[in-house]
Amino acid sequence: MNRYSIWVMEFAHVPQYHLSGLIYGAHNQGYRRLPYCYIVIKGQDRIAMVDAGYNHKAYGEVLATTYGVRNWHPPREVLAEIGITPEDVSTVFITHAHFDHMGNIEDFPNATFYIQERELSKWVWAMSLERRFRWLMLGIDPGDIMRAVDLARQGRLVCVNGDKQDALPGIDLHAAFDTHTWASMYVTVRNSDGPNSANTWVFAGDLAYTYENLRGMNPEDPQYIPVGLATGSQVNLIETSEAMVKAAGGDPHRVIPPHEDRLGSVFPSRTTAANLRITELALAAGEPSRVLSRAAGE
Repeated sequence: MNRYSIWVMEFAHVPQYHLSGLIYGAHNQGYRRLPYCYIVIKGQDRIAMVDAGYNHKAYGEVLATTYGVRNWHPPREVLAEIGITPEDVSTVFITHAHFDHMGNIEDFPNATFYIQERELSKWVWAMSLERRFRWLMLGIDPGDIMRAVDLARQGRLVCVNGDKQDALPGIDLHAAFDTHTWASMYVTVRNSDGPNSANTWVFAGDLAYTYENLRGMNPEDPQYIPVGLATGSQVNLIETSEAMVKAAGGDPHRVIPPHEDRLGSVFPSRTTAANLRITELALAAGEPSRVLSRAAGE
């Protein structure tokens, strides 16, 4: 029996994103649709999320325009499709501080946010460098860093130093230092009782953009190919890919890259009237499907 119901909620997308930005070395191999998504985890009398998306205003809008983002919708509209509101969210796990993952913390007024301490401190360090080092700030809205610090003032920020088991029941946090960012982390959900649950999901943040990062271009001859952007080491990214797949019991499809456009072909999903995809990974006892039942009635 599942502890949690889990959905991947699209809130925007890039129509055509260079494949080489997703898969290291995939030059001149075309483009792919890139959804922007967050994860909703509901159960045990609480609602948690993995990442918070971004707010399409101020510098967040500037960054989104630079990357070609389209069809942005706010959390209130997106979450209404599964019957919840931003105020219902009690916990948000921030996998890393890039704008599309941490740029909308203000829309979740009742949530406590978890992030790796090194992720915050190293971005503050990068912000202090001279202008010629500005590549290190790629994908970052400095305002988001300041808003995260203000969460600490409000008593709503938990800085994690490394791995943390049972941040919530059955939900563990895993540090991936010097990979995609200074201190990215991935989230595992042991969705049945016991520390060695075979029913485990892994939420990769941007440690994997697409299934090719986890199995290579040829599933018959798998290999790890890192993502196209690393503040840290490609070796660290490959080792983290191995750790994530192992945590998922060896099944790369249980490692969920939120930017993977093909999730909807692997798991039950539907497209909303706003042309946003909802992918349903698991349902706890008594939770109605937010995909199959709605799709059947449309």
